[in-house]
Amino acid sequence: MNELSYTFCTGEKPILISMPHNGISIPGYIKNSFTSSALKLVDTDWFMDKLYQFAVEQGCYLISPKFSRYVIDLNRPKNNKNLYPGQDTTSLCPINQFDHQPIYKPGKEPSPIEIQRRVDLYWEPYHSKLQLTLNQLKEKFGTVLLFEAHSIKSQVPRFFEGQLPDFNFGDFNHESCAKELSDSVDNWSLTGYSKVLNGRFKGGYITREYGNPEQGVHALQLELSQATYLNESTLEYDTQKAFKVSRGLEHMFELFYAFVNK
Repeated sequence: MNELSYTFCTGEKPILISMPHNGISIPGYIKNSFTSSALKLVDTDWFMDKLYQFAVEQGCYLISPKFSRYVIDLNRPKNNKNLYPGQDTTSLCPINQFDHQPIYKPGKEPSPIEIQRRVDLYWEPYHSKLQLTLNQLKEKFGTVLLFEAHSIKSQVPRFFEGQLPDFNFGDFNHESCAKELSDSVDNWSLTGYSKVLNGRFKGGYITREYGNPEQGVHALQLELSQATYLNESTLEYDTQKAFKVSRGLEHMFELFYAFVNK
């Protein structure tokens, strides 16, 4: 297992936070094939580790890749099946950015052999560690929550019209976690912010693949609008905005702690 492809923090609570789009590194041999625009990595889920630092300090487990989603998207199935049939979406090894600008210089797109190489080097280690951790937490605690932490620009015309709600929760239409947990999220709110459950984002591959509430493994995704904690024009962390959002998330995690400890 190539453990250098991700970072992992152990904890004390039966909650594992996964941040599959938080990485910003690009292997040298791949970087040389990227366009100058792609090297800015604008579609990164910026500063997820910083925003959720409170959860790590409180004892949650955390897994996060070191490499960019432009290298390989860990929240896509390795067979590259479209998670939203009929809708535009990015692939396992994407060749264009959210705004359709190319990631690769002409003729430098990854071959099937190269894609398989990235699956072996980056996708498999992340998912193996994720599955192993869930199994261990399930065995130790009986109930475990997998929380998928994501963020996205508030406006991405390629994927949705207008402005995205601030908090976009997904539990794959109530299939990836218990109704009690879905209800707690549905009832949770943060003054001054909008929220939706199972809207445009219903949960990606990880939420769908690992959520198994009948077996005590509950998965929930949050796609957070970057307008809530960033200066979107500069992609700089806005400490004042982020503080309010982080405190709201901290309150939400108290509901999660109550759920897994009941």
